[in-house]
Amino acid sequence: MAHNKPNPDDRSDNVEKLQSMIVHTIENMDEAEESMKFANAEDLARIEAKNERRRESLASLRSEIKDEYQAQQNGYNEDNY
Repeated sequence: MAHNKPNPDDRSDNVEKLQSMIVHTIENMDEAEESMKFANAEDLARIEAKNERRRESLASLRSEIKDEYQAQQNGYNEDNY
């Protein structure tokens, strides 16, 4: 039986990854809003609902960036979590 060791917790680029996720989410929202010009009522409601979920996700991602940035400043001490 093989013993699997967990990968070390490398959080050094988490802020950058989260920022990239925000950019992509905003791009998806923009594309969805553009497609709304050609959407029927059902699709329009679906797109609006999805973009609302994206806005909520953006708020969470921004909050997570703040947390990760603070953790970077504190040197990722285990005592901080």
